[in-house]
Amino acid sequence: QRLHQAMRHTMLGGGKRVRPLLCHASGEMFAAPADRLDNAACAVELIHGYSLVHDDMPCMDNDVLRRGKPTVHVQFGEASALLAGDALQALAFELLTPDDAQIPACRQAHLCRLLARAAGSGGMAGGQAIDLASVGVALTESQLHDMHRLKTGELLQASVMMGAACGDTSKQAL
Repeated sequence: QRLHQAMRHTMLGGGKRVRPLLCHASGEMFAAPADRLDNAACAVELIHGYSLVHDDMPCMDNDVLRRGKPTVHVQFGEASALLAGDALQALAFELLTPDDAQIPACRQAHLCRLLARAAGSGGMAGGQAIDLASVGVALTESQLHDMHRLKTGELLQASVMMGAACGDTSKQAL
């Protein structure tokens, strides 16, 4: 119960939901079914949520408030926050691979690959690593651009690409 409370605290606490909106907007351009878009949009937002939980922890930014509420590690403890972030990440990929087989396995794999690449070392986590390594260090404009492109931009781009991939898109359109 505590783990699920921490997960809900993260995901139901407000926010702009820009990534899911981008996913839906691009999917609608390609007539993607609503259920596919919902799963993809939720998966992207779950990844974003997990990143915020981990980013707020003492070993990273040590933030105590997010959106005017205590951060997860403050409200539930560091161990619960770490597990909540991990569980949110796992849930994202679970949503992209439903059991009902209405989404072909090759499309499920493609969606998972898009999200994993955006969240991994070549994306969000890599950008966060640069951010942590550069505390107290002056970055050039190019280095700062690269950090933000990875830390924020890759997940935004994945949101658009995942929405499009939920529809019937050609390689040329993608």
